[in-house]
Amino acid sequence: MEYRIEHDSMGEVRVPADKYWAAQTERSRNNFRIGSGIETMPKEIINAFGILKRAAALANHDLRPEKMTDEKLDAIVEACSEVESLELIDNFPLVVWQTGSGTQSNMNANEVIANRGNEIAGKKLLHPNDDINMSQSSNDTFPTAMHIAAVLSLENKVLPAIDELVKTLLRLEAENEGIVKSGRTHLQDATPIKFSQEISGWRSSLEKDKRMIQLACDELKELALGGTAVGTGLNAPDGFAEKAAAYISQITGIDFVTAPNKFHSLTSKDEIVFAHGALKGLAADMMKIANDVRWLASGPRDGLGEITIPENEPGSSIMPGKVNPTQCEQVTMVAVQVMGNDVAVGMAASQGNFELNVFMPVCAYNFLQSARLLAESILSFNSNCAVGIKANKEKMHHNLHNSLMLVTALNPYIGYENAAKTAKKAFKDNISLKEACVELGFLTAEKFDEVFHPEQMV
Repeated sequence: MEYRIEHDSMGEVRVPADKYWAAQTERSRNNFRIGSGIETMPKEIINAFGILKRAAALANHDLRPEKMTDEKLDAIVEACSEVESLELIDNFPLVVWQTGSGTQSNMNANEVIANRGNEIAGKKLLHPNDDINMSQSSNDTFPTAMHIAAVLSLENKVLPAIDELVKTLLRLEAENEGIVKSGRTHLQDATPIKFSQEISGWRSSLEKDKRMIQLACDELKELALGGTAVGTGLNAPDGFAEKAAAYISQITGIDFVTAPNKFHSLTSKDEIVFAHGALKGLAADMMKIANDVRWLASGPRDGLGEITIPENEPGSSIMPGKVNPTQCEQVTMVAVQVMGNDVAVGMAASQGNFELNVFMPVCAYNFLQSARLLAESILSFNSNCAVGIKANKEKMHHNLHNSLMLVTALNPYIGYENAAKTAKKAFKDNISLKEACVELGFLTAEKFDEVFHPEQMV
């Protein structure tokens, strides 16, 4: 491998000649050999750095044109666009397990944009600290990148995924409107419910999760940029924070604003905790929906068997013909991962000491993994399972009319205790509720038929 010599305030460093990073990135690459080079800074953070560095350059050009010249701005904007599009992703090798402020990832972005910008300009025009990092600090850029990445992930990935599954559930509701089945509570038989009503519970849960995520996004749209090292805004010109936020909004098409209190935005990660709590709520609801589906589809002969789901792949290496509810299983595993991530996010957010939180990379890593996994998991579940759910009407009818909890309909006519005696006798003697009720003398056969209509109990 060929190398070139780069330098920083600590001296000279050998850097791979075919990469745009420089001395500080290389030092971090060598000092933090953790995670086997796999657990690198999320690509969403790299994209966000490209966005915020471009916005910062535009703001500096407006406020400090003598320092941020037209020539410098043009080179920076072009280099940043390549960072945003992830064309230069191979130039971002740093792992999550580094400095807790994300300083080295900020410098990684500064060095790559500077060297690529110099290549575009055809001369040594840009300095990573003086030009790319102008009016900024790692302490305000990394939390800004976190918020940009979080909002883009939620609004562009998670929310559309929810919408797709909701659309499927709305169709299933309409298709199954007239079907009545046995309800279940505590995994025991309960009073009847329409299958469409059961599906509507799933849909409503997702719609509420969407609203909570949207609420969380509003808080995440406040940006720390302009706070510099400790929140005082040192070395950032007046108006920089507002202009940078406006340019970020212009670039992303999302209404970001500058945080009103930078002392809070540098050290507190409460918005991330709140937003991840909404993701955990979504994960919990997806766990419930997936479990309901696999319970209802259990069988095919010895389970509930009230629905069928698509058969996607063989389920066993030894049992021929076995097919498993694998899409439900991936959803439940993702849900568990998100719930675990929530602990890490909360713990990381609790470690804001004085003017800075220094657990930001791990906080961002877990948050973005949760958003990514949930979005992809929901889309997979929708396209490979939910769209193909079919009601087994015969099994639903059989289970409904075999349920002892239909006796609840008799409460107004024979009272709770007599209804309980009827259910227990029917179960003990393996006879119908009608037979038990008549044998106990609570109702005549004719009166029973008059008042007992399971399909009307929904």
